[in-house]
Amino acid sequence: MKNIRLILKKDLVEEKYDIVERKGIGHPDTLSDSLAEHLSNVYSKYTLEKFGAVLHHNFDKVGMMGGKAIVEFGYGKIIQPIRVLLNGRASSQFGDDKIDVKKLLIDATRNFFSERFPMINFDTDVKILYEVADGSSPGGVKGYESKRHSWFSPRSLDDLGELKELNCNDTSMGCAFYGNSKLETIVLNVEKFLNSPDYKKENIWIGSDIKMMGFNDDGIINITMCIPQLCQYVNSIDEYLKNKEKVKRDILNYIDLLFPNTETKLFINTRDKINDKNVDLYLTFTGSSIEMGDEGFVGRGNRIGGLITPRRFYTMEGICGKNPIYHTGKVYCVASYEIAKQISETFNVNCSVGMIGQSGQSLSDPWKITITTDKEINLEECNKIAATVLDNFHSLSLKIINSEYPLC
Repeated sequence: MKNIRLILKKDLVEEKYDIVERKGIGHPDTLSDSLAEHLSNVYSKYTLEKFGAVLHHNFDKVGMMGGKAIVEFGYGKIIQPIRVLLNGRASSQFGDDKIDVKKLLIDATRNFFSERFPMINFDTDVKILYEVADGSSPGGVKGYESKRHSWFSPRSLDDLGELKELNCNDTSMGCAFYGNSKLETIVLNVEKFLNSPDYKKENIWIGSDIKMMGFNDDGIINITMCIPQLCQYVNSIDEYLKNKEKVKRDILNYIDLLFPNTETKLFINTRDKINDKNVDLYLTFTGSSIEMGDEGFVGRGNRIGGLITPRRFYTMEGICGKNPIYHTGKVYCVASYEIAKQISETFNVNCSVGMIGQSGQSLSDPWKITITTDKEINLEECNKIAATVLDNFHSLSLKIINSEYPLC
């Protein structure tokens, strides 16, 4: 049996008064999370294929710092580069084989930007600040034999202790929930709808840095959104305003498809000003605020599942870019998500899961696990589901590396 405490909380999902936020795929914080995870996955796949194991690494301190752009109706250009901080640690050697970590990560970053921002020239519009090290973790003592001495330069697979005994790298917690409230469903799906390839094909002017803040006020859905427009496809203030009205209609129609007859109050780009003295519009060249000084860093945005939900079980862990094999805060968030999903779908309940691991102890046997549902369920069945997930971390890690979980 796993050390599970089963908790019944009938109001687990707050339907009357709820606050939910999502930072869209082009937001600097989400970009930093996504890039960090992309780097980890690229590095993991490379070392797994070449050496038979995911070598030690962490890129969870990656950040983006804004550049400077010229924005006009019908035209835009980067005039000071967007700065990307590639930060963390990675094994740069396995036995006698050297790993060109810098080239691997910069190439991965180039591909990342080309997919998301085809309008920019990576070589001139992006400046890489490379600060990836290969120093060992604390623990090794000079003069004494310790695996820590070869932590980031393993001589062979024998130096990778996690291949024999998978332990927590830290005393940390992970948590997740499954089964969204009405507001959570709206906020998550509206941003995905607007950033979908189909919508962008019909509305080429829409940028990706879409941010949503929602508040359910006793059944009335209140939403404030920032929706950028791409200057190269907008030729006048009138076009900008027409686009703004169109996207508002599209959002309200989409919400009505999700939840018919929902009273929704929608506010878009509330900072816009158009008068004789001032014109202030959310008009951009790239579709993201990283072009004009805004900054983003791993762990400041969406949590696993893709939302910021202050009224839910919540962790401050920045999980993206962490090692997918044994970093407690990351794999316990993913394990919690998987357990919550399976319990929710098995018993038709809303479910939240939290687990704590102790540094150096078995990853498959968390110190404490809480499973909270809004209906009574069987503890023994919960334990079976939890045990199946926790005793198969290898499968879980491969799914992380293949981007099968919504980490941000």
